[in-house]
Amino acid sequence: MPDAVVVGRETGTAVTETHSTEARGDSGPEAARLVASRVLDVPDFPKPGIAFKDLMPLFADGQAFRQVIDEIVAYHGRASFDAVVGIEARGFVVAAAIAYATGVGVVPVRKAGKLPRAAYSASYALEYGEATLEVHQDAFTAGHRVLVVDDVLATGGTAAATLDLVERAGGTVAGFTVLLELSFLGGRQRLAPRPVHALLTV
Repeated sequence: MPDAVVVGRETGTAVTETHSTEARGDSGPEAARLVASRVLDVPDFPKPGIAFKDLMPLFADGQAFRQVIDEIVAYHGRASFDAVVGIEARGFVVAAAIAYATGVGVVPVRKAGKLPRAAYSASYALEYGEATLEVHQDAFTAGHRVLVVDDVLATGGTAAATLDLVERAGGTVAGFTVLLELSFLGGRQRLAPRPVHALLTV
């Protein structure tokens, strides 16, 4: 496959990356191929020279989306977490599906100013400034085991801020899962020693 230019959500920086012909991920090649087959590169979005990784075709395919959710639940174990955190915005879609499948609650981590009650905030660096995420202060009870999910792991700024928020709010991080990891941006290394589960790594 040809090189593709992708953008890290946290940095806004374009990076050229060569795709491997063999799909790989932490749940095995079959799950990785499934995600890879439902990801579209959208050229010149959000600005010229950037290829945006669009996961909407995966969400729109009911059978494929169900398989992805089942893979995540199987990897972590149905009884290994008490709540699921979704990171704004596409993480909400994945988190709600996992919560429904396992019978646990779902908690949103939102951009600053979106939550109506007292919240903890965590900021992280962008290429041209700073972004802030928030979670309600009463989102978890002490020791609540929390699975954190998002769509894409890029440089890891969003994920690191979210994991910090979960712990500040009294939760215990039980796992972190993404559908797509852009490994050349180093997010997994930034989150170490916390384990990362990615269905597709490119």
